[in-house]
Amino acid sequence: MTAEVETPSGKSAADENFPVGSVLLPPRLRPHIRLFYAFARAIDDIADTPDLTPAEKIRRLDGFADAIRGGGSPAPSFRKAHALRHSLTETGVSDRHCLDLVRAFRQDAEKLRYDDWDDLMGYCDLSAAPVGRYLIDLHGESAAAYPSSDALCNALQVLNHLQDCREDYETLNRVYLPQDWMAAAGGDVGALGQARADAALRQVLDRCLDATEQLLARAEPLPRRVRGLRFAMEAAVIIAIARKLLGALRRRDPLAERVVLSRWQFAACVLVGVGSVLRGRAVGLFRAAPE
Repeated sequence: MTAEVETPSGKSAADENFPVGSVLLPPRLRPHIRLFYAFARAIDDIADTPDLTPAEKIRRLDGFADAIRGGGSPAPSFRKAHALRHSLTETGVSDRHCLDLVRAFRQDAEKLRYDDWDDLMGYCDLSAAPVGRYLIDLHGESAAAYPSSDALCNALQVLNHLQDCREDYETLNRVYLPQDWMAAAGGDVGALGQARADAALRQVLDRCLDATEQLLARAEPLPRRVRGLRFAMEAAVIIAIARKLLGALRRRDPLAERVVLSRWQFAACVLVGVGSVLRGRAVGLFRAAPE
């Protein structure tokens, strides 16, 4: 009966740019992470389907929010939200991160353009940063790690936007590129429907990548700001993946192809991230907490 509310896209954790509940993380936490991901995937798919009106999307998303708060219908249509609510109760993690995600996807249902970079970052603060904050809280880490985690999650979100910029435009008429940068380059969003990026669009893409590189610089301290060794390694691996993907998007055209990392590139990022944390721990930069 979940199909009455959900609109499954077929995407799974394997389609993400980053590992979801990977073996690097403590086994006891992975089931909770999978529940969080399933919830996030379900509400994201509702926001992204072209088959529903904005009002209907918002109605369904509000049902997920009610279920997370512990109210609403007990119907199996919202089983992923109810399962995550029980997980939050068990782990003591606040529901605010889940509700922020719902706010982001409600915004996706209606908002199709972003005026400038700050406007886009406001969206990412709701659609991406809560994921990192949830993981920090689930691991019992300090909120002092939030700023660097926010920067990393927002960088990943922008990279995903750039990967999918043509599909988002053609399917949903949704454009995450800052409109003031597009105007400054003399470009038009219609260029997103072309087979290849023109000079103006390439300028905007590169400007987004420059700003994303600044986010990654702010994210760099994250592995040193969490106590758990496993979590530190996971963060370092994701930073390495983001940097590799950013480089690929500089060299390749996301209109001509969907730019993704190969298995070998992904594996290399794992080695780089894990190795950096283990070396840092050896010289006293990292200290493992009990897992």
